[in-house]
Amino acid sequence: MKNIAIIMGGYSSEYKISLISGNVVYKFLDKTKYNGYCVHIFKEKWVYVDADNNEFPIDKNDFSINVNGTKIVFDCVFNAIHGTPGEDGLMQAYFELLEIPQTSCNYYQAALTFNKRDFLSVLKPYGIKSATSYYLNKGDVIKTSEIVNTVGLPCFVKPNKGGSSFGISKVKTEAELPIAIEFAYQEDNEIIIESFLDGMEVTVGVINYKGEIIVLPITEIVSENDFFDYEAKYQGKSQEITPARISDEMTKKVGEIAKRAYELLKMKGFSRTEFIIVNDEPFMLEMNTVPGLTPESLIPQQAEAAGISLTDLFSNSIELAF
Repeated sequence: MKNIAIIMGGYSSEYKISLISGNVVYKFLDKTKYNGYCVHIFKEKWVYVDADNNEFPIDKNDFSINVNGTKIVFDCVFNAIHGTPGEDGLMQAYFELLEIPQTSCNYYQAALTFNKRDFLSVLKPYGIKSATSYYLNKGDVIKTSEIVNTVGLPCFVKPNKGGSSFGISKVKTEAELPIAIEFAYQEDNEIIIESFLDGMEVTVGVINYKGEIIVLPITEIVSENDFFDYEAKYQGKSQEITPARISDEMTKKVGEIAKRAYELLKMKGFSRTEFIIVNDEPFMLEMNTVPGLTPESLIPQQAEAAGISLTDLFSNSIELAF
C-alpha cells in the first residue's frame, strides 16, 4: 500500500473550495491501493488531520509526520490546492527538491499558467488568440481613458494571479474602473484588464490518461449572472452543459487548441482551459492546473461524461506521478 498525502487548503481566498476538493479525493481514493492522508497546508500550520480531527504537524525537512511514535513518509502527493502555494509552483518546487512525486504539473508550468499575462504572451506566437488586454502593477498611475481606448467597454478587470473569480469585475463605464481596480488589488498586486468577448464560454479539460493526452468532453457555461463569477461557479447560478452545444467542427477546433497548449507547455496532470467562442473563433482566457475536484466541478463532470469514474481519474493521476 502506498501512502498518499492529499494536500489541501492553501494561502488564498480559494482555500475553502480546496478543502472540499481534497476531501472528495480522499473519499474516492482507491482504498485497495492507497492509504490517503488529508494534509492541510496553511500559512500558520502544515498538519495531517485524521478522521477524529486530531492534528499532527508536518516535518517540513522531509514532509513526514509522526503519528503516536510512528514516522510516516509519503510515496506521492496528490495536489488539491487551488491558488497559492499549490497552483503557482511553490509546492511543486518543494516536492521536486525532496524527490517526492506529485500529481500536478511541474513548478515552471505552474508558475507560468498561474500568471495570466505571461501565460497568454507565451502562447501568442503559436497563433493562439486571446482578448485585447492592458496590464497594471500596484502603484502604477491609472489612466482610465487610455485603458478604455485600449480595451473598450465593457471590459473585465481581473487579478493577474488568482482563481475562482475572486476579485473580478465586469466594468461598463469609465467611472467604474478605479473601483474595480481597487477590488482586484485586494487579491493581487498585478492586474489584467481585458476586452469583453461577446460569445459562448466553454471550458476544455485535457488530461494524460493512461499515457495518452486526451481532450475530455467540452462543457458550455451559461451564467445567470453577468459572467461566470463565484456565485455562478459554486452556488448554482449557472448551467453547465456537457457536452457543449457546439458543432463537431468547433468541438474539434477548440479541443485541438487546448491540447496543443498542453503539449507546447509540456504539461502534466490536469488542465482545464477556458475559452470564449466569438464568430467561430476560440479566444483563450486562462488555464487552470489544479482545477476544482468537487462533484460540482467541471473536470469531474467531464470525466463522468467520458466514462471515467472519480476513483479511476484519481488513481490515474497517482500512477502517472510515479
